Amino acid sequence: MQSILSDTYAIHFNEKAYSELNIHLEKSNYSKVFILVDENTHQNCLPSFMAQISGDYDFEIIEIEEGEINKNIETCTQVWYALSELDADRKSLIINLGGGVVTDLGGFVASTYKRGIAFINVPTTLLSMVDASVGGKTGVDLGSIKNQVGVINQPEMVLIISSFLQTLESRQMQSGFAEMLKHGLIRDKKYWNELNLVSDLTNLDAFIYDSVLLKNEVVIQDPTEQNLRKILNFGHTLGHAIESYFLESKTHNTLLHGEAIAVGMVLEGFLSNKLTGLADTQLENIKTTFINRYGKVSFNDEDITNILSLLKFDKKNSHGNINFVLLKTIGECQIDVIVSEDLLRESFAYYKV
Repeated sequence: MQSILSDTYAIHFNEKAYSELNIHLEKSNYSKVFILVDENTHQNCLPSFMAQISGDYDFEIIEIEEGEINKNIETCTQVWYALSELDADRKSLIINLGGGVVTDLGGFVASTYKRGIAFINVPTTLLSMVDASVGGKTGVDLGSIKNQVGVINQPEMVLIISSFLQTLESRQMQSGFAEMLKHGLIRDKKYWNELNLVSDLTNLDAFIYDSVLLKNEVVIQDPTEQNLRKILNFGHTLGHAIESYFLESKTHNTLLHGEAIAVGMVLEGFLSNKLTGLADTQLENIKTTFINRYGKVSFNDEDITNILSLLKFDKKNSHGNINFVLLKTIGECQIDVIVSEDLLRESFAYYKV
């Protein structure tokens, strides 16, 4: 597959990913190379990754605990201390080998350690391949509130190696697939229709490429999310609030990111139907697609009230307004739409039916 070029870096795939990494390491003369992993990628991905690196480099492995619950400043502090104790300097490199938690947190650590050192993202989950690793967003959660602390800073390169997906369970693959479906909804109706025909998630290379290409095109036009890039947040205003609420809940099981966003896209599809002209038939198509793939999540009135209270933390908010990205039609969005609380509650009622 041909590499995808962003403004300041390239996204390489499979065999070319390894060859480009080896060229980069040989020419860059890093003082040290650190590889950030979690327990899963340390065991399942690091051995095969290291086997493809040619040359003799001073590698250090730093492991963090896996899971969204550990995507916080406390974990960053542990990694900063580890870098300091291992004599990382401003000419060091961090390779983030993992899912979205590792790439988001590792990118933030690299961007802030000694005011910034180089990093490379090697996403190992479907979600991180098509979403978290591309676009330069780095950061961590503040308590259970998603991605409240961070910076936009671009990696040296992104390496997408689809063989790592063989280490994932089906639920993780479905979580990543939700973001791919989102790409179709916001930008490309034909892509949405093609994805709706996919039942086997074991050979997604061509679709991964299309999703990365689509997201990269959006980010290039609006790298700091002033206008167009906001469309990538469709389903995320309510989806992130749902994800945060379930993360801290003592009575609900935690939802994966894609599972929460799938709910958010049905809810925000309903809002789109009421406010921005999304056709009834398209709304039903969206709801049917996500319910069939992800099932239904149960919400009671208290859950909904608590979820809505979390909307004030959404990063798109400004001047006290909660701003939504909604669909005018499948493939076309409208940004900065203000929604009443009554209509938000109606969206949950629609989801439950």
